[in-house]
Formats: sequence, structure tokens, C-alpha cells
Amino acid sequence: MRRPEQLEDFSKNQQKVLKSLRTSRIILPILIGVGVVLYLLWRQFDPQEFRKIQWTSYALFWIGVALLILVIRHLAYAYRLRLLSEGVFGWRKCIELIFIWEFSSAVSPTSLGGSAVAFFVLAQEKLSAAKTATIVLYTIVLDTLFFLITLPLLYFLFGTGMIRPNLDGVTDLDAWGYYFLLGFFLMLIYGTLFYYGLFKNPLQLKRVLVGFTKIRFFRKYRRKAIDLGNEIMVASGQLKRQNWKFHSLAFLATVVAWLFRFLSLNCLIIGLLRSVPTDFWSQFEVYGRFESMFIILAFSPTPGGAGIIELLFNNFFNDYVTSATNATVIATLWRVLTFYSYLLAGVIIIPNWLRKVIEELRKKRLQKK
Repeated sequence: MRRPEQLEDFSKNQQKVLKSLRTSRIILPILIGVGVVLYLLWRQFDPQEFRKIQWTSYALFWIGVALLILVIRHLAYAYRLRLLSEGVFGWRKCIELIFIWEFSSAVSPTSLGGSAVAFFVLAQEKLSAAKTATIVLYTIVLDTLFFLITLPLLYFLFGTGMIRPNLDGVTDLDAWGYYFLLGFFLMLIYGTLFYYGLFKNPLQLKRVLVGFTKIRFFRKYRRKAIDLGNEIMVASGQLKRQNWKFHSLAFLATVVAWLFRFLSLNCLIIGLLRSVPTDFWSQFEVYGRFESMFIILAFSPTPGGAGIIELLFNNFFNDYVTSATNATVIATLWRVLTFYSYLLAGVIIIPNWLRKVIEELRKKRLQKK
């Protein structure tokens, strides 16, 4: 990351976003994640249980499958970005931008996500304000829609067992179960609001957002509420002009990306623990359990949910992964593939991308002179 004086070409808000992309920010999530893993192993490491994991060609094959479907997941996100940009970005650029987007999510609290960074990054790629707003806001709607459709389906199939083991009904829900319900209803509320604003009545939603800032506590957010309302109105006009094929392909890419994110865990469990049933319904329940756990992670205060999944994993899967030691190993391996890999990629990609952005700004300044 550059020194402060090298950011003078950017506005204060842009500088704030740039600081969130500092590669040094990987230190905190790594310290939290590794610290929690070491603590768990110190408290519950069982050499005998650990030896049950057989690092054979069979295990390596399934780890390879997990890695492959995570690559496909990344490509699905890249395809969605290419589709929503209507071909403005090539495949290589889309793949690069998804790396930056994922990095920003990994170093930010998951409750905040990488949307603010996405606005900034896309704006630096010579994309119009209208197209930028459309891409970022529509991806929020698509991602939310995936969960609002699949989670009720999983509940219909598995009941409260899709949240935690040994839950026979709503009356058995513990604190994590209620936290899951809170996360789901929050997702339902903001997903409905964004959908209403983008496809039904953007002006009315803008009025509601600005109206909230009349409350004393929210007054300081008035400017942001106005900006968001304007962005929703612009994006709404863009999206209403698209046909059903555009929306279908965008949602299909979203489904593939999320399904493959969660199925990668199934691959690791199958490969490392021969004792886990591999029939369709057992693995489908494992998938459902992980999707449910992700709702809790989605509102985590730590960067990228660091340390949270390692703590929760054993509690959510102890009917399949019966050893706490092996649960920690599998959770850590999954995080290496899906979390730490993006931290590493960001360290490599982001400095080069920022240098290009700075160079473009300098060229524009020279042309104006």
C-alpha cells in the first residue's frame, strides 16, 4: 500500500476505501483464525482421533475435487460480473476483480462485506455510475434471493435439524438457533427492501431511506441515504430494461457460486473421514447445515468471520464429524482453500491493480494540463 501522500488524487471517501484494501490488513484475520485453531487444538487435540484421518490418494482426490469446484465457483462469480457489465469487462478482468472483491470481504467484518469496495473498484474501471450501481446492488439482491429460497426448502426437508444436531423442534432452539433466525429475518427485510426499490418503486424507497435520517440517531447518515437512494433509482432503470434471459443467467450463476462454496466442505468431509455416510440425503443434510451456519457467519463482527467458523464447526457437525480434533482439522483446511487463499491472492493482485489505477489518474492529470 502506498504512503498517504501518494493518495492525494483520491477523495476522502476513496482514500478510506483504499486503506481498507491495504495488504497489511491480512494480519488481523490470520492472527484471529490461527489463534483460535491453536487454542482448540491445545484444549482438545486427540492424537488417536487425528490418526483416523488417512492422507491417502483417496483423500487427496477429494481435496482436489474441493479445489476444482472452488475454481468453478470463482468463475461463476466472474461470469456474473461479465454478464452484469454487459461485456464491458473481459474474462481476465472479471476474474481479477472478483479476487479483489473477495479479498475486501475477507479483511472486513462479514456484517459489512465488500460492497463499498466494489463500488470503488468498479468505478476505477471506467464503468459508468449507472452500471456500477446496477452491478453492486443487483448482486446483493441475487445473493440474498438464493438464501431466501434455499433455506425454507432445507427446513421443509430436514426441519430444525438443518440448523443444529439433535434439534427436534423450534422449542429446542438454543442461542445459536435464535441467532440464525435473527440473521434470516434481517436478510429477508433488506432483501425485500432492495428488491422493492430496484424493481417496484425506487423513488418510494429513497423517500423511506431519507425519512429515517430525520431520527436524531440517523441524522449523520443523511448524505449516505440520499446517495444510496439515487443509486437505487439509477440501477432500477437499468435493470427494468433487461429481459428474462439476463435475469435467469444472473441467478443461475449465483446459484452455482453458492452451491459450490458449500459443497466444497462435503468433499473434504468425504475425503478425510471414511466413517461419514456418503449417501445423498446425509450429504445433503451436511450441505444444509453448513448453509445455515453461514447465516450466522454473515453477521460476524470479525474480518471474514475469522475464528468463528472454527469455533462453531464442531457444534454444528458433531453428529457427522464426531471428533472435535478432526472437526478443527477439516474446518481449518476448508478455510485455507476458501479464505486464506484469497488473502494471499489479494497480496499479489491488489498492489499491481492499484499501480495501474494511479497511473491512469496521472495520465488524465497530464492531459488536462
